Amino acid sequence: MAASLIRLHFHDCFVQGCDASILLDETPTIVSEKTALPNLGSVRGYGIIEDAKRELEKTCPGVVSCADILAVAARDASTLVGGPSWTVKLGRRDSTTASHTLAETDLPGPFDPLTRLISGFANKGLSTRDMVALSGAHSIGQAQCFLFRDRIYSNESDIDAGFASTRRRQCPQEDQNGNLAPLDLVTPNQLDNNYFKNLRQRKGLLQSDQVLLSGGSTDDIVLEYSNSPRAFASDFAAAMIRMGDISPLTGSNGIIRMTINKTGKKGANTDAAPRDEERTLDLKYSEALRKARPLQVLNLMELAEFRTVYELTVSDSLSSEELSEFFY
Repeated sequence: MAASLIRLHFHDCFVQGCDASILLDETPTIVSEKTALPNLGSVRGYGIIEDAKRELEKTCPGVVSCADILAVAARDASTLVGGPSWTVKLGRRDSTTASHTLAETDLPGPFDPLTRLISGFANKGLSTRDMVALSGAHSIGQAQCFLFRDRIYSNESDIDAGFASTRRRQCPQEDQNGNLAPLDLVTPNQLDNNYFKNLRQRKGLLQSDQVLLSGGSTDDIVLEYSNSPRAFASDFAAAMIRMGDISPLTGSNGIIRMTINKTGKKGANTDAAPRDEERTLDLKYSEALRKARPLQVLNLMELAEFRTVYELTVSDSLSSEELSEFFY
């Protein structure tokens, strides 16, 4: 589930920003992103976000956004599988709209060439290095057979023959399109730099993975990460923070949804807090996150982190610029 939660945040942020639009169901006025091809039948984790939201509404109703729950859940999912942690900014608000069209066009695909991957991330304000680091999330998770069938039966020089033969056992040339295979056979449940070691051995499962080491501009980054787990972990965390900064709704923009998949009644929770109350709301927000432990799957905010932010904020020992490191 860790891979699914990271992917859910990623697929949210790449479509009209980190606004929880991916969670909205179909309505007469909303064409849901859930039914877009990159999401249909493959995006999971909605139930965990729903459980977290339900608990947070009990503790601090109308304060915690679904967009922030997605961001914090992705961070905690990373740490649960041995990946890095990072400080998640708080204060995003939720959208009242979704974009099925952008979900079809803006999300990177498993068959994309390197140039398209680079330009797609650049369009979101992310560097080529960010793109390679974020691709390392494919150290965990699985892919459906139809997404890599052509690659393992291609007999091309960019795939290890033994690796292709092994993958064919669970992915026949016809039928069984939905058969799942781990993206990384060696450490499938560990978010680490083995993904990049696989690429050096021509064992990237998806075409969009292997193109990162194909004689192009990203080769040196792949080689660096394959040799340095520390460099990968540091850059992955930094890239996740930058990705979480993609077009957030703040201030009077957006709403705080009462449930993850509906915008609620017209006018509900739409009033923005006055500037002099924002810090108080953010503290309530952090406390609610700290208390939420849905199904004992996620620890959405560690107590030590909350106490640090709380004590520093209350004592006014941080300037507004320094506080911006924690909150939007």
